[in-house]
Amino acid sequence: MTAPQTRFMPFDVEAARRDFPILSETVYGKRLSFLDSAASAQKPRSVIAAEVDLYEHSYANIHRGVYKFSQDATEAYEGAREKARAFINARSASECLFVRGATEGINLVAQTWGRQNIGAGDEIILTWLEHHSNIVPWQMLAEEKGAVIRVVPLMDDGTVDMDAYRALLNERTKLVAVAHISNSIGTVLPVGEMIDLAHSAGAVTLIDGCQAAPHMRLDMQALEADFYAFSAHKMYGPTGIGVLYGKEALLDAMPPWQGGGDMISTVSFEGTTYNDLPYKFEAGTPNIAGGIAFGAAIEYLKQLDFDALHAHEMDLLNYATEKLSSFNSLRIIGPDPLTGTQKGALISFVMECAHPHDIGTILDRQGVAVRAGHHCAQPVMDRFGIPGTVRVSFGLYNTRKDVDQLADGLQKVIELFG
Repeated sequence: MTAPQTRFMPFDVEAARRDFPILSETVYGKRLSFLDSAASAQKPRSVIAAEVDLYEHSYANIHRGVYKFSQDATEAYEGAREKARAFINARSASECLFVRGATEGINLVAQTWGRQNIGAGDEIILTWLEHHSNIVPWQMLAEEKGAVIRVVPLMDDGTVDMDAYRALLNERTKLVAVAHISNSIGTVLPVGEMIDLAHSAGAVTLIDGCQAAPHMRLDMQALEADFYAFSAHKMYGPTGIGVLYGKEALLDAMPPWQGGGDMISTVSFEGTTYNDLPYKFEAGTPNIAGGIAFGAAIEYLKQLDFDALHAHEMDLLNYATEKLSSFNSLRIIGPDPLTGTQKGALISFVMECAHPHDIGTILDRQGVAVRAGHHCAQPVMDRFGIPGTVRVSFGLYNTRKDVDQLADGLQKVIELFG
């Protein structure tokens, strides 16, 4: 099958690759082909330098010091929050909570908004595509409150059954929590339509945006999601930091989750008053260097032409789909972009001759880094009757040479097992 022709402005991938020092490393004497950015992306020099610069030249705790280093660090940290606000076009920086990552953001919503608003007999809608981080917090809440979880099924091509979704919505639906893009098989969910339908039913929405944030423009004011969570480390930023976006009215009405420094206004043994947004949800000393480096990652993404970047990644996706489809023993799980179906920049597949873990090990010896297993999305694997997949995921630094190296590695798998 021939990939559809795409016209796009050229993306200078070789210039981008030079920004990432780790890409000059070799693995077992082989050129590194890093194809696991969906798990955690590599970091450009500007992000690495942002953390080093803080620790070497101006580190101090933030929000509470009157001396210069503290004020400088506070300004840089809050500047990163404003960069995050602008990146997703939120109405206010107070709608952007810094959390350890999307997992913490989802748990925060479950333990605050969820405990306050979901009761016995209420319903929470998820899809079969969800990452465990967008399943388990709702299971815990449902067990505590006597609520019911409803799951939107998948079609055989890995897309969401929208007719079934519409049928599940009713007056008992309190929350719809879905991924923007599936981390396991790359399905792009029609989140705009799903949000509109949920709101028509009176439900609140939460979107797991981890796989979308590095690859597309986000606009919270246009999307109208009530909550949207994403992590820095998938956006070429550091681990241990992310953003939970929430509409201000919802956040204002939610109780705090954790207690401690920064989330308080006054404390006495007679009672405590809480700080304004966003600090009401940010107890304790935060990941200061991580937050500042996250700002650097956003700046790095901001200077890219996202249209050209998207076209580059889709070219890689189509090229890789054609390459992998040429192996008779290989089956791709999920949407087929060669048919025009929208898909994220990743491919999941299985091979008849070898287990995903064995494939991943052999590819590693060829310098190719992929993810093998259930990708924290076991229900997806159950849906397709497989134990796991090999997942190839692209970042802005990948090239067709990476795909060719992958194909050569898969030929080694066939020689050994086929």
